[in-house]
Amino acid sequence: MTAVEELDARGAEAALPALAAILAACVAGGASVNFVLPFSEADAAAWWRARVLPALAAGSRRLLVAREGGAVIGTAHLDLAMPPNQRHRADVTKVLVDPAARRRGAARALMLGLEELAREEARSLLVLDTLQGSAAEALYLALGYRTGGSIPGFSRSTDGERMQTAVFLWKELADG
Repeated sequence: MTAVEELDARGAEAALPALAAILAACVAGGASVNFVLPFSEADAAAWWRARVLPALAAGSRRLLVAREGGAVIGTAHLDLAMPPNQRHRADVTKVLVDPAARRRGAARALMLGLEELAREEARSLLVLDTLQGSAAEALYLALGYRTGGSIPGFSRSTDGERMQTAVFLWKELADG
């Protein structure tokens, strides 16, 4: 069974090997999460250290992990660093599930957990982007996210050879 828990900066640092391995595996598997190949676990760990740990420590990001049998199998981030006129919203970023652990409900559990964190932060609107036509898009739509639009050629595939279309989705939260 999948358990979801929040990690602070210290907890994320302790889980860094697993977090880096998941990010690297997702990129190797073609996930459109801002990176291109080659991308190693060392590259992933460097990204976590440079971008995520400081944001967690500053309180501008919240991080959830999914675990099975104690092992970290997935992550999801809630970016709270919004301009003054957008403090009612947050961005959902880096929803990642280890390719070996997919289709068991971890991504759904992480997304529902992020929605609860957003409510705790008094955020009433969540925004995200994903690869158009992906399994992730289908999950978000099933969770009640609505399509705001798409942009062709928004990003490159992980192999760097193809341009991909991103779809932008949003969801209004009750009690946010």
